[in-house]
Amino acid sequence: MKKQLLTALFVVTFFACASVSASAVENDLVKVGLRYGSSALLSANLENAQGSGYSFGYFDEDRNFEPLLETDETTISMTAAGDIYMSQSGSYSRDMPSGTFRYLGPWRVQVDGFGDREEAEDAADDLDGWVAWISGEYVVRTGCYDSRSEAEDAAEDIDGGYAEKVSDTAVTVTVTGTTDILFEYDYRGILPLGVQPEGWGEEPITWFKGYRYRGGFEYPRITGGNLSVINVVDLEDYVKGVIPHEMSGQWPLAALEAQAVCARTYACRTTKHQSTYGFDVCNTTDCQVYNGVNASTARSDEAVDNTAGECVYYDGQLAETVYHSSDGGATEDAANVWGSDVPYLQGKQDPYESAASIPDYQYTVTYTREELTWVLQNSGYSIGDVTNVYVSEYTPLGNVYKVTFEDSSGHSLTVKGETCRMAFYSTTYGKNVRSMRFTISGGTGDATVGGATGGSTSTSSGGSYSVNGNQTLDSLDGASVISGSGQLGTLDGGSVSIITSSGTQTVGLGSVSNVRNASGTFVITGTGNGHNVGMSQYGAKAMAEQGYDYEDILNFYYTDITIK
Repeated sequence: MKKQLLTALFVVTFFACASVSASAVENDLVKVGLRYGSSALLSANLENAQGSGYSFGYFDEDRNFEPLLETDETTISMTAAGDIYMSQSGSYSRDMPSGTFRYLGPWRVQVDGFGDREEAEDAADDLDGWVAWISGEYVVRTGCYDSRSEAEDAAEDIDGGYAEKVSDTAVTVTVTGTTDILFEYDYRGILPLGVQPEGWGEEPITWFKGYRYRGGFEYPRITGGNLSVINVVDLEDYVKGVIPHEMSGQWPLAALEAQAVCARTYACRTTKHQSTYGFDVCNTTDCQVYNGVNASTARSDEAVDNTAGECVYYDGQLAETVYHSSDGGATEDAANVWGSDVPYLQGKQDPYESAASIPDYQYTVTYTREELTWVLQNSGYSIGDVTNVYVSEYTPLGNVYKVTFEDSSGHSLTVKGETCRMAFYSTTYGKNVRSMRFTISGGTGDATVGGATGGSTSTSSGGSYSVNGNQTLDSLDGASVISGSGQLGTLDGGSVSIITSSGTQTVGLGSVSNVRNASGTFVITGTGNGHNVGMSQYGAKAMAEQGYDYEDILNFYYTDITIK
């Protein structure tokens, strides 16, 4: 459940919280998108890691698996039917490979009229063909021909046979690395092919693309396109596949238990991808990272078992249990980050997180004027050559609320909420702002902390300090500031050190008339990692290390919730 663009590890994406009273999960089964959209595959293979063989069929609307045929083959490939070329190495493609290859054409000889699977299997043996399930009926097919005429010629020798071309929703199942067809499926896009690994006395676990998965698989095919791959898996097994990727599987048990409840709640609540792709959650940072059982540990599995079935609720509805890596000193109201107030996502000072050892807790990133101009303009912002950037408002908790950019023509652009960090993201320059808790030096501007006196002092003139855009202070004594570690504090002296693009300077009463960027660079210094809303994962770790249980952790980071 993580932001794709700006967050590093352990960061989630937030979606507007609709009222949800019923679980998105059916029969305790979650549909997880493994490949879809641009990552959909022409051919997807499976290999038994534990157990042996597969059943072919489909998952009905209640996610019950309806078997149609079985095989004891241990390596199988599902391929979008049509012109299929198999190279000498055993890979399948649409394009004719160089060198030696084998070809599966799109035309078949088909025989209909079978009352049940047994009849179809017997006929398939006699015809040296295979059983197919087409539009809800068993048929038998044989031959893979390049043209209708070839199929018609072959059909003349088969009683009841006729030429039939595979449709653009059909899926062909072969023994991996061969042209031996095991089964063909085409429900005209109504229900996708389902494959259920068989355990024969042990729990089946299956290899797919280097990862091992529990549960079954589904292969929707968009008309004429490639195959999506969906893992249809028990809810608790899904959560076991999430936890060690969202937290270290060796972290304290209470932290892992809190993460398990969050992950389970997210899966039960979301239907984010259902209408577009037919699954509940994806397996990437756009939802929650899930890669089957590969990284599971005894402790992470124990955390899931200890909290089995438990979710987070607010006012009787499943909550949006967003989380992030670290908050840098304080979490934040959802309203100040995403624009919509969520009563259980309220920010607070975090007294626990600083006790944990957090990699890269503090960060610094530098941008030139030219870099910021390029980043903003290529992100679609209407601004000229950037000459200045500064934090123009902080929240009462010390997180950034507004950032202002100014250009050479005097135009200013002010962004707020999570855009304050997203606006800096650049794959070209390999730079980003990692949290909502940061300061900017090198720019000239005035920041407001929560609309009250205090904040980042940018300029000073005469015998006073300019702050908050239109206010002055005769003394720094009592001014609220954000420290380099991300903590909100109060000054008690007559001077303060500030960071500029040329280094650290000490500002005393009337000593600096204008702290302006002479070198054309802006230095952003911050703490934390993520959007600062909901649970801090490192904060959860710190609380667990201090003896708090998972319910204490969840009740601290989410306001007025119920765990049940």
